[in-house]
Amino acid sequence: MKYLIAIVLIVSSLWSAELDWGNNYDKALLEASEQNKLVYIFITSDACKWCKKFEATTLQDKGIDARLHKEFVTVHLSRDRDNIPTKFETAPVPRHYFTDAKGNILYSSLGHRQVECFDSFMDNAQNKLKVSK
Repeated sequence: MKYLIAIVLIVSSLWSAELDWGNNYDKALLEASEQNKLVYIFITSDACKWCKKFEATTLQDKGIDARLHKEFVTVHLSRDRDNIPTKFETAPVPRHYFTDAKGNILYSSLGHRQVECFDSFMDNAQNKLKVSK
């Protein structure tokens, strides 16, 4: 019984791990402007199992994590706790938005994605920026 309880606690802690990202969209835009980066906004709900799965899998991939922090300013917004600008849809979740430093949406998507698919989302956002210039 002790082992079962320990396993449940370990698994639940993995699923409830918070991202160590900012949750201030305006500050992220300012940082993106200063650092010449795009912004990635990840919108979740506290009870969303697909959001937690995305955090625990795709966002934990070392390549995805390295690329996100090198090329983007990251923002994690919970529709249950944070003030989210009205231009972003908040249901259903998880939602993914990529914006330029002025807040113009370059690319958006909905749902849990595997590493390869999410990596292509980052490419799509950067390519959209190149086309718009």
